Amino acid sequence: RCTVDDRVTRVAWLNRSTILYAGNDKWSIDNRVVILSNTKTQYSIKIQNVDVYDEGPYTCSVQTDNHPKTSRVHLIVQVPPQIVNISSDITVNEGSSVTLMCLAFGRPEPTVTWRHLSVKGQEFMSEDEYLEITGITREQSGEYECSAVNDVAVPDVRKVKVTVNYPPYISNAKNTGASVGQKGILQCEASAVPVAEFQWFKEDTRLANGLEGVRIENKGRLSTLTFFNVSEKDYGNYTCVATNKLGNTNASIILYG
Repeated sequence: RCTVDDRVTRVAWLNRSTILYAGNDKWSIDNRVVILSNTKTQYSIKIQNVDVYDEGPYTCSVQTDNHPKTSRVHLIVQVPPQIVNISSDITVNEGSSVTLMCLAFGRPEPTVTWRHLSVKGQEFMSEDEYLEITGITREQSGEYECSAVNDVAVPDVRKVKVTVNYPPYISNAKNTGASVGQKGILQCEASAVPVAEFQWFKEDTRLANGLEGVRIENKGRLSTLTFFNVSEKDYGNYTCVATNKLGNTNASIILYG
């Protein structure tokens, strides 16, 4: 808006040095710019659907009987935060270095933060567009959340999933007792990413499913060796081997009477 009085003989609106309107005559080819009022008290223009390129100085120029006067206004265009580029979900081996990227746009410039949505709670990791993790551990796997914040609108939030591969380790393997003629169960539990494949051995002989009244069942982290009718020859030392593409490990488990 530009306030004028009855001494004014000519009026014009300029954007920088470009004339938008001179009186009622439109000089701008931009159809978003329209005149709102040209009266004895007010000379106003309207810019519809404002863009960041509209930001800058606007000048109302008026001519009176004796000399010209100008009035300036600076238009500031605000833009909600928007994440324009973010890393894809990633799978890495334990011990690798990982860099996650999150690029955001907005006016004013948004603040970008990374946090790890871990079981222990939401840990802030980085107050920056780039999150660098050196020598990543299995505990650092999971979802990472990037948020871009400015005061114009709600934050823009996106997530990246990081999967950390690691070789198997056997977390649970207990010796077990069973009476002759009864059912006996040996269990072997192994953590691994990707999930481990299991094999069972007695001395150097690999056990196969269904042979000599035994059953092997693998479900996720757990492998179970079941004897349906324990005999004396079943007692002894068994080896559980857990393998994935990063390595293998084994544990010795005794079935005793």
